[in-house]
Amino acid sequence: MIEMTPAQVAEFLRRSYTAVDGLWFLKAEERYGFDTALDIDEEVWKVFPRIQVRMLKRLTEVATGCDALLECLSAKLNAENFRFHTEPIRNDSFNLVVTDCPWHRLMVKSGRENLSGKVGTRICRTEYSVWAAEFGCRLHFDNTPRICTGGQSCLLHFDV
Repeated sequence: MIEMTPAQVAEFLRRSYTAVDGLWFLKAEERYGFDTALDIDEEVWKVFPRIQVRMLKRLTEVATGCDALLECLSAKLNAENFRFHTEPIRNDSFNLVVTDCPWHRLMVKSGRENLSGKVGTRICRTEYSVWAAEFGCRLHFDNTPRICTGGQSCLLHFDV
């Protein structure tokens, strides 16, 4: 039997997670077209973050509120190899600044950079809104460009 270190197991599962996400999208796109695949993807990302949040809340025993959101969202983004930093604004409010997005990198690598903005804009808004709602916070997207639309970073603002 192959013995893997915890880091190797984590890498295997992370890569499998990203591969299956892209693969199912491509297969849905082949069958139904891009717009319908994106509609289905958005429906998935209305549910999947709830599963992630509940799992992280159980594992970390955090409560609700923007501080708990920041802790759990940081854990998720670190696990998915995002590069980001946070900017505290005031109690229960913060900006999350993404400077490198692995999902966008995958779109570029697969030759689908022209679609990254359409996917990223819609799916990120959906996913992070669900994350915020699960912790009792609001999400406001800044109007500055996102990485997937040519910007240097993505700015997400969370508050109560």
